[in-house]
Amino acid sequence: MKGVRKAVPEPRGIVAEGTAAEGGAEDSGNKEEARPGGTKATGTVLRREVREVGGCRGVQGLEYNSEDLEINPLWDRQPVQSGKDWDDWGADFRAGENVGGRVLNDFQISFRFAVIGRLVIGQHGILSTPAVSCIIRKIKAIGGIVLTASHNPGGPDGDFGVKFNVANGGPAPETVTEKIYQISKTIEEYAICPDLRIDLSRLGRQEFDLENKFKPFRVEIVDSVEVYLNMLRTIFDFTAIKALLTGPNQLKIRIDAMHGVMGPYVRRILCDELGAPANSAVNCVPLEDFGGQHPDPNLTYASSLLDAMKGGEFGFGAAFDGDGERNMILGQNGFFVNPSDSLAVIAANIFCIPYFQHTGVRGFARSMPTSMALDRVGKAMKIPVYETPTGWKFFGNLMDGGKCSLCGEESFGTGSDHIREKDGLWAVLAWLSILVARKQSVEELMKEHWARFGRNYYCRFDYEEVDSRVAHKLMRDLEAVITDRSFASQQFAVGNHNFTVEKTDNFEYTDPVDGIVYRNQGLRMILTDGSRLIFRQSGTRSTGSTIRIYAECYERDPTKIDREPQVTKNN
Repeated sequence: MKGVRKAVPEPRGIVAEGTAAEGGAEDSGNKEEARPGGTKATGTVLRREVREVGGCRGVQGLEYNSEDLEINPLWDRQPVQSGKDWDDWGADFRAGENVGGRVLNDFQISFRFAVIGRLVIGQHGILSTPAVSCIIRKIKAIGGIVLTASHNPGGPDGDFGVKFNVANGGPAPETVTEKIYQISKTIEEYAICPDLRIDLSRLGRQEFDLENKFKPFRVEIVDSVEVYLNMLRTIFDFTAIKALLTGPNQLKIRIDAMHGVMGPYVRRILCDELGAPANSAVNCVPLEDFGGQHPDPNLTYASSLLDAMKGGEFGFGAAFDGDGERNMILGQNGFFVNPSDSLAVIAANIFCIPYFQHTGVRGFARSMPTSMALDRVGKAMKIPVYETPTGWKFFGNLMDGGKCSLCGEESFGTGSDHIREKDGLWAVLAWLSILVARKQSVEELMKEHWARFGRNYYCRFDYEEVDSRVAHKLMRDLEAVITDRSFASQQFAVGNHNFTVEKTDNFEYTDPVDGIVYRNQGLRMILTDGSRLIFRQSGTRSTGSTIRIYAECYERDPTKIDREPQVTKNN
């Protein structure tokens, strides 16, 4: 069952690498060709993707051949962070194929690794990214692979990505992706098992005797939800949440899985386990192209959920992205909870969650563009708050170093130290736990929070698919302007407000755990009243660059904390 096939030198269409630019690396701007499994695949190499998402991602196009798509074992020469070696034949490996942008039929997948001793895979090839992290940590695997489009459009004409998570369950750090990339440039041939096929529908262990292997190759198909559900039971009070969803004062909820991977999790956990009516969950059938929709949980792409919430029937609503990482929280009548505020509210009420009653809280963390609402909570609670570059791996390092218990990003990502990924369903259960304890509606809870801490009005403006060279030049020129000495202390009039520049810089982060310095992480304009303007060249999309502009304005006056952010911006 074992054969040798030539691989194209420098297969960068499979594994890509980049150098840090403004909040990410520069796009190569070139088209690359690779022949995974002897089949030609064409796509744009986005070098920044490795640094931002722990893997690579590209638009599939029509030249990918699903029957022969392979993930090459580029790592077989290198030790991993856990201390195990990749060619340790007894090592556990967790490979999950998410429905996010899936192009493979369950029975077309070929598992051809020549160096891995054991694979653990979700039934039907489906596992959410949080579940991947959970399983890696539970079985002490050396790593995991997720095939996902994340929160981007999927299907034959959409995004397809390969994401690699390391032994702590989190995204691969740059040291690992850099090593993989360097090895990819030297490979001339590799051993495969072209006839090895796995039945992903059958739970349990399957073993295969391979030529020249002294141990059988083991594949274990696991329930996609069970391990993750058991973990959540140790974190939350399921009895109390079930009483909220089924009792005499039942909270009616509306949960939109957006035809991503979260459908089975929502049905099993919120409906079957916690008692929410079946019609509480919508769009729960995972589809390879997300039903032609964009699985990004925000007010634009989850507008059907917003419309349902505006009707007033439901008191709590949430939507998830394609692989279960991101979440959007809504209250009755469509009351929108900004992700930065969601993080701050969870922090302020963190001991409503039993897990933290037992473990305590070591610290909070947020990405630099995320609003400073969390900082005000941390200051009041005397809990340290860390400001990191964008990217979940920075939170993982803080958690591994015992410095962080709760973290989040403005891009609808929230999580804690229970795993090393953002976790959408965890955030929903955290909110439900708080509603149980506080006995308030989402809107009442949010407004009480603003009255106590003040409100950080916040807007983000995205300019997508900008030519990468143009975007890079724009950021370079903007940095030259705002960091010039003549720019300091300048005043600007916006509506009825006058703002004075206090500080400008290109954000730099020194990791308090390992001392590594990360430069060029975003341009900041900090004003004397605590307001901020931030500019980043970013992107987890596979085409072009995205310029993001973040505007934040702090308001302490209780008579002015109940306005729409756009109204505040214009006044």
